Amino acid sequence: SRACFTDLQKTYLVLWLVLDYISDALYLGDTVIRLHTGFLEQGLLVKDLKKLRDNYIHTLQFKLDVLSTLPTDLAYFLVGLHCPELRFNRLLRFSRMFEFFDRTETRTSHPNIFRICNLVLYILVIIHWNACIYYAISKAIGFGEDSWVYPNVTDPEYGHLTREYVYCLYWSTLTLTTIGETPPPVRDEEYLFVIFDFLVGVLIFATIVGNVGSMISNMNATRAEFQAKIDAIKHYMQFRKVSKDLETKVIKWFDYLWTNKKAVDEREVLKNLPDKLRAEIAINVHLETLKKVRVFQNCEAGLLVELVLKLRPQVFSPGDYVCRKGDIGKEMYIIKEGKLAVVADDGMTQYALLTAGGCFGEISILNIKGSKMGNRRTANIRSLGYSDLFCLSKEDLMEAITEYPDAKRILEERGREILIKEGLLDESAAEESTEGKSMEERLDRVASSLDTLHMRFGRLLTEYNDAQMQLKQRITALESKMRQEELEDFF
Repeated sequence: SRACFTDLQKTYLVLWLVLDYISDALYLGDTVIRLHTGFLEQGLLVKDLKKLRDNYIHTLQFKLDVLSTLPTDLAYFLVGLHCPELRFNRLLRFSRMFEFFDRTETRTSHPNIFRICNLVLYILVIIHWNACIYYAISKAIGFGEDSWVYPNVTDPEYGHLTREYVYCLYWSTLTLTTIGETPPPVRDEEYLFVIFDFLVGVLIFATIVGNVGSMISNMNATRAEFQAKIDAIKHYMQFRKVSKDLETKVIKWFDYLWTNKKAVDEREVLKNLPDKLRAEIAINVHLETLKKVRVFQNCEAGLLVELVLKLRPQVFSPGDYVCRKGDIGKEMYIIKEGKLAVVADDGMTQYALLTAGGCFGEISILNIKGSKMGNRRTANIRSLGYSDLFCLSKEDLMEAITEYPDAKRILEERGREILIKEGLLDESAAEESTEGKSMEERLDRVASSLDTLHMRFGRLLTEYNDAQMQLKQRITALESKMRQEELEDFF
């Protein structure tokens, strides 16, 4: 714009010179930083300065960076300060802007919004450059020479900088977007420029508009997929003639999922990640919640990690019973969000309130001997509103603690302490179970000792057989030698 609009260059000359040389200093600093910027080689960060320099110097970007920092403005001493075209080589740094855009798009939490802003910026830059070219062509032909070029600047209405730029920007916008009428061209060069502008408008702007539509579709993809699920459920309920109350309950449940941004299937989203990263995300999200459970406090970190990977999210609607008194306990629950009530059999009398961070059902899945309730639920738990819970099944717990026998013993002891505190443990039955368990442990130790003795006996038998074989070989060798000596004496 400074090269085309001379008033812009002359009016703010000192400011432009200061900004130019600050930019040059930044360019030089960027080159130095690039010489020391690490890169990945087979997944490992290279930090060796010689390798970093060699890697950067042999790239096309280095050559462009060198060309962009050439002091071409030394020619100011020959042509004067009002020739900013001498600094056009700085535009070779333009690729760094694309690099910044790519990196930001990858790292931002709102990539679609960033892409739209990026496209808007491209549109403004193209319109701006086209406006500058239009003004330059008008200057070359002569202001006011015909109806197509910029009006004569001697006219006070068109002689100031603001009107010059706004007029050219308006003309550029109308021409590139082809949504308005502009004065028709008169000269051949004017026709060629307008044809070029129309082609740019048709090709580039059609591509940009298509990309905007695609991005908007991507932004609404989750909503469209979710709406398709709702429509399918509605169709099914109408086909099966489900009652209106139940239909309303289902729709409200879907509304809750969407409002609270829980419509995404976590397993589906994370399935493309390697197991290691998936485990790290699960640990980061759920580990602190699991540590709040009484029986899991101070457990081995490895066991907690195993359990974290087995937690399954569940959502309960208002009035839903999570469990009922007397039901066989197959899962334990950890409350992530929401409120649940411990209620009487009538469903109305409320004994206690459970909130976020609480848990229940952990005792029933441990199979503690002597528990008066066995593995049955001891209370009715009902959701007051929408409640988000984490569920851990008995099978998953048992599968995890088989590899941690010490943790299994600690969990059972901790569960037994809780039952004693709540008066739900039959100590005599627990002692009998402990005695039976100790007898089983003794038998296991005896069996283990027998296995060890058997292995040692087998090893000794093998060594004995090897020794016997070696002895036989030595005796055979001695007999052969004695026969040979007897034959020599005979002859």
